[in-house]
Amino acid sequence: MRLHPVEAFSELFGQAERSAFHLETGDAYDVADENPQLARYLEGHRDDDYAWFQSWLSLMRESTNRGVAVSRVRVVTVPLTDYHQWLLSITPENQRAGEDIRYLARHEAGGIPADDWWLYDDSLVAFNLVDANGTGVGTATTTDSEIVHYCRSVKQRLWSSATPFEEFAG
Repeated sequence: MRLHPVEAFSELFGQAERSAFHLETGDAYDVADENPQLARYLEGHRDDDYAWFQSWLSLMRESTNRGVAVSRVRVVTVPLTDYHQWLLSITPENQRAGEDIRYLARHEAGGIPADDWWLYDDSLVAFNLVDANGTGVGTATTTDSEIVHYCRSVKQRLWSSATPFEEFAG
């Protein structure tokens, strides 16, 4: 495994040629630039400019415009946590930037990995590293064939069972 600082995350997208798939398994995340937005949402305010989100949306547009298919499955506890209710409210922005996002209820997912990860071009796995508080601290990447094969099989199984965002949110 190779360890990368948080700042190097966008470089992995820059190296992707065909696909980037994300498995999300957490019911909430501690992300510094999201926390104020989540708090505002919980107070009943809606974001109208998404200025805080633009670097991510730009990275997604840049990646998808060069032909990288970006997709993710969010495994969620039902009823949804406040965090996932908030994510539902901003997911249209992800979709407009080119991401294909699906949802799968945790009780329907079967065995799932405890860790979140990205699978790039079906050949490189990047595990999201977090501290004890759930704050992102970096990424660990591997091309180990057994790990990559396992992640590809999880991706295929969960993707085929997951519900597209529009239908889930509907």
